[in-house]
Amino acid sequence: MDNTKYVEMNIHSSTIEAAFSFISVKNPFDGVEVGTVVNIPPEGAPMLIENAKEGARACRSLSRHERARVLETCASMVDRDKDTFAEVIVAEAGKTIRQAKREVLRCVNTLKLSADEARRNGGEVVPFDAYAGSENRQGWFTREPLGIIVAITPYNDPLNLVAHKLGPAIAGGNAVVLKPSELAPLSAIKLVNYLVAAGMPSNVVSVATGGAALGEALVSSRDVRMVSFTGGFATGEKIARSAGLKKLAMDLGGNAPVIVMADCDLEDAVESCVSGSYWAAGQNCVGTQRILIQSSVYEAFRKRFVARTQALKVGNPALPDTDVGPMITAQSAARTKGVVDAAIGQGASLLCGNTHEGSVYAPTVLEDVSLTCDLWTHEAFSPVVVLQRIETLGEALALANSAEYSLHAGIFTNDLHAALRAADQLEAGGVMINDSSDYRFDAMPFGGFKYGSLGREGVRFAYEEMTQTKVVCIRKTDQ
Repeated sequence: MDNTKYVEMNIHSSTIEAAFSFISVKNPFDGVEVGTVVNIPPEGAPMLIENAKEGARACRSLSRHERARVLETCASMVDRDKDTFAEVIVAEAGKTIRQAKREVLRCVNTLKLSADEARRNGGEVVPFDAYAGSENRQGWFTREPLGIIVAITPYNDPLNLVAHKLGPAIAGGNAVVLKPSELAPLSAIKLVNYLVAAGMPSNVVSVATGGAALGEALVSSRDVRMVSFTGGFATGEKIARSAGLKKLAMDLGGNAPVIVMADCDLEDAVESCVSGSYWAAGQNCVGTQRILIQSSVYEAFRKRFVARTQALKVGNPALPDTDVGPMITAQSAARTKGVVDAAIGQGASLLCGNTHEGSVYAPTVLEDVSLTCDLWTHEAFSPVVVLQRIETLGEALALANSAEYSLHAGIFTNDLHAALRAADQLEAGGVMINDSSDYRFDAMPFGGFKYGSLGREGVRFAYEEMTQTKVVCIRKTDQ
C-alpha cells in the first residue's frame, strides 16, 4: 500500500495551541502511520463548545433550501472524489477496498437523504377544529433545532456513520461537536472539510479529536442538548451517567441471530450469511454472529458454510480480490482469540479459523458453544460465527431472543407464516426475511431492542430526534 500520509487536520486547528500533542493514525494492516491529528485534552472542551454556540446560530440562520444545497453539493463532491475517500477508509480502518467504495456511496446517499429531509420535514398543520372547544383556533407546528449536538462515532464505518449524524443534524439547523474514533478520524475530518467547501459555515461542525476524557468533558457540558453515540455498551453507560438532562441517542451494538429453516434456499442462505458474518472483518454491529439451523439441514449448511469461509481471501485490504481485511488493531485480534479459546475451553468445537498474524484474524466458525459463554451472550465484533442446531421455529425464537443486545435479526424460510411469526416475535429493531442480519438501507429506521439502543437512526428518524416541535396556535376572535 502507498504509505503517503493522509493529513486531514481539524479545520479549526489554527485555534489549537501548539503545545498540544498529536495522535498517530496507523494502518491496521501494516502498522504504518498514515496521518496525525491533534490530541485535544479535556481542557479544550470549553473552546469547542463556544465555537459550537456560534455555529448553532449560523446554522439556524440558514434557510432550509440553503442547508439542503450544502448537503447536496457535498454529496456531489464526495461522489466525484469517491476513490480518494475509499483509499482513506482502507488506510485508517482496514476495510477492503471493495467495502470502502461501497461505504463512500452510502455516505453520498445519506447526505442526499438529509438534504431531502431539510426540505420536506418542516412541520404540520394541527387540526384544532377537529376537537370540541377548539373550533375557533387554527395553527401548526414547526421543527426547530435543538442547538448543540455532541456526536461520537466508531472506527468500523468511519465515513458513513459520521454522515448519519452530521447530515440530519445540519438539515435540522444544529451545530455539532464531532468526536470521531481516534483510531480512524481521517475520513471524518475530510468529510467536514468538504462540507465547508460546499458552503457550510466553518463553525457549524467542530471536530474534537482526543481520548475518553475529552469525550466526557463534552457530553457533560450543560450547553449540549443532545448526545448521539455509536459504540460499546460500557461506554454508553458512562455517557449516560455523565450527560445529565439532555437527549441521548445510542446504538450500543448487537449479537445478531439468523434462523435458517429447512424449507429455504440453502445456497442463498449460506452465501448471505457468509457475507453478513465477515463484512468489515466482523466489526459490524449488525453482523451475523449466531446462526440457528434447523436440524434436517444442519449438516449440509455447516459443510457449505465452513467451505465458503475457508475459501475467503484474507489479508491486505488494498488488494481488490481481498475478502476480509485486518481488525482495527493487533490487540483486537488477540482479544478475539482469547474469547474463542475460552469458548473452546467450555466445550465448543472449532470448525475453522482462530489464528491471527498481527491484526489479521482468520474467519472463525464454532459449534456446540455453551449458552453461557461470552460468544453466545455478548457481541463478538469480530469475524467469529457460532452455529447452533435447532428443531423448531419456537426453539429458534427463544434462543435468538436470549441475548440482552439486539439490533437486527434474520430468518431464511419460504413459509410465509413462519416469516411473519418471526417478524412478530423476534426482539430486534429490524427483522430481515431471506436476508442476513447485516442488511441496512440508510433511509430506514435503525436501532435496537433491549440494551441495543436508545432512539433511532436512519436519516428521517435521526432528523426528528435532532429537532424539537414548536406549536403556533391562533385564536380567532369576533370582529
